[in-house]
Amino acid sequence: MSQFSKLNLCPELQFTLTQMGYTSATPIQTQAIPLILSGQDLVAEAQTGTGKTAAFALPMIERLKQPVITEGYHAIRGLVLTPTRELAIQVGDKTLAYGQHLGMRVISIYGGVRFDNQLRKMKCGADILVATPGRLLDMLKQGKLSLAQLEILVLDEADRMLDLGFIDAIRQLMSFMPKQRQTLLFSATLDASVDALSEALLQAPVHISTTERNSAAKSVQQRAFAVDNQDKSDVLSYLIAGCNWSQTLVFTRTRKRADLVAAYLNQEQISAVAIHGEKLQRERNAALTAFTQNEVRVLVATDVAARGLDIASLPQVVNYDLPNQPEAYVHRIGRTGRAGKSGLAISLVAPDERRYLDAISSLIGKPILVEAVPMISQGKLQQGRKATAQTHKPGKSGNKRSTPSKKAMKSSPSKQPAGKSVRPTPSSSKAEPSAKDKAGRGSLFGR
Repeated sequence: MSQFSKLNLCPELQFTLTQMGYTSATPIQTQAIPLILSGQDLVAEAQTGTGKTAAFALPMIERLKQPVITEGYHAIRGLVLTPTRELAIQVGDKTLAYGQHLGMRVISIYGGVRFDNQLRKMKCGADILVATPGRLLDMLKQGKLSLAQLEILVLDEADRMLDLGFIDAIRQLMSFMPKQRQTLLFSATLDASVDALSEALLQAPVHISTTERNSAAKSVQQRAFAVDNQDKSDVLSYLIAGCNWSQTLVFTRTRKRADLVAAYLNQEQISAVAIHGEKLQRERNAALTAFTQNEVRVLVATDVAARGLDIASLPQVVNYDLPNQPEAYVHRIGRTGRAGKSGLAISLVAPDERRYLDAISSLIGKPILVEAVPMISQGKLQQGRKATAQTHKPGKSGNKRSTPSKKAMKSSPSKQPAGKSVRPTPSSSKAEPSAKDKAGRGSLFGR
C-alpha cells in the first residue's frame, strides 16, 4: 500500500483522510486514482471491501473541486449510478464525507421514497449526484434535472446493475449525457455482458484489477454443508447458537423466505430482522441500523436489499439458499473478510442446489468441498467429513439412523463441560417425533 500523500490529492482531501483515520491507500486506490486524475476512462475489477468507493470518489472530488454555480444552483458534473437504494445512500454518505472541507454538494436520489421530497433536495442542484437508474430516469424525463454539464460518470457495481435488468435504463440515460465525458466502470465480477457494456460506453478504457478475474477474497474461508431443504432453519439456528455468532448476515433467494427465516430465528430466541424489496425504505434503514449497531444478531436479506451494507468487520455470511447466478455468490461473500480482515462464508447446500455450487466453483476457479454439518467444540466449528453424493432422505424403509432431539439440536457450548463437543444426541423420549425430527436431521451430523 502507498501513502495518500503520493497520489496528488489536494491538501483539503489529505486533511479529511487523516481525520477519518485513512493512513495508506489500498491496491485498487493506488492503481485507480492516478488514472482517473489523468482523465482516462477506466474499467476496474474490485471486490467489495477493497476501498473502491474512495478509489473513484476521491479523484472525482479532486477534479470537480471548483463548483459551477449559477444563481445558487450547482450544476451536476459528477454522477454515480448504483444498483440499489442502500448502495446509493452509502456511496453518497461517503462521498459527502470525503468532500466536506471543499464544500462539495453531494445528493443521493433513489426509489422507494416520495418523489417530491427528493425534488426538494435537488432544488439547489448537486456537484455530485448518486442515483439509482430508475429514479434518475424519471426525473430526467420530466425535465426536473439536467446532465448537460456532466463531466464524470461512474457505474458502480456494474455487474449487479445488469443482473437486475437496468441495461435499458442505462441506455436511455446515455441520451441525456454529453458524449464527451470520462466514464468509469467498477465491478466485482467481469463477464461478457459487462465487457459489452464497457465497449458501448467507454472510450479506450484502461483495465485494472487487484485480483484474478471473478475470484473470491482470499481472506474469506469458504465452507459448504450438505443440508436438506426442510432442515436448513434448524441447522442455521444450531450454527448461530452453538458458535455464539453475532452480526451474521444470512442470504435467502426470495423475500418470503427471508421473512420466514427471520421469524423462525426470533422464535428460537435469536434476534433477527429481514430486509427485502417489499419493505418500506424506512423499514430497511431501521433494520440496517439495528444490525450495524449490534441491536440484533442476524440480518436476513435478499441479494438486492443487502447491497450497500458496509460493516468493516462483519465476521460471517451464511448462504441459506445458494444463488442461481454464480456472480452473486462473489458479491455475497464479499460482505465479510473486508479491509484485510478474515471472514467466514458458509453455504447450506440442498441436493437440488449442487448444480449451483458447481457453477460457483467453475466461476471462482476453486472447488468447494461439501461437508456433512460438523460438530461444534468450545464454540468453534470442527472439520466435517465429506458428504455423500446423495443426502439422507427421510421416510426410506430400513433406515436405522437415530434422530437428534430438539433439545440436543439447540445445545450451546456455554452449557457444556469444558473441553466437550457440542453434538446432537439421540432422543431417549418415546414421544411421537416432531415433523422436523422426522426429516432425518441425524444424517446431517455424520451419525
